Amino acid sequence: MSNSYNERLESLLEDIDIFDEWTEKYEYIISQGRKLAALPEQHRQDANLIQGCQSRVWVGFEWQNDILIIHADSDSVITKGLIALYIRLLSGLSSAEINSADLSRLDECGLKEHLASTRANALVTMASTIKQAAAQRP
Repeated sequence: MSNSYNERLESLLEDIDIFDEWTEKYEYIISQGRKLAALPEQHRQDANLIQGCQSRVWVGFEWQNDILIIHADSDSVITKGLIALYIRLLSGLSSAEINSADLSRLDECGLKEHLASTRANALVTMASTIKQAAAQRP
């Protein structure tokens, strides 16, 4: 993945927009989670659980030169799909690119309005966790 955040976002929004019904959009999001690579065991620890999510969501980070690689998993298929969207958008970008990314633009697809409030809040928490990791570049 070498596209900019904005290019990735436009591609994702186009992919989601293909579907007319929200049940189809949910299936698409779930399918994105199923495509995630297995979470490396060193990241599956309580310290990597995102606090405030209804489901268990583990997020691990590693730096390859100046690029942040994001690994994640969840015990919920929809939540795993949601974190997969952030991985698609942000993994492989620099800390500067991640910190300047306008993650609220993801709302353009109407996702937050169609999620339970706890899941919508989880989106905000996931985004915040990733931005904090990027800001703490070693």
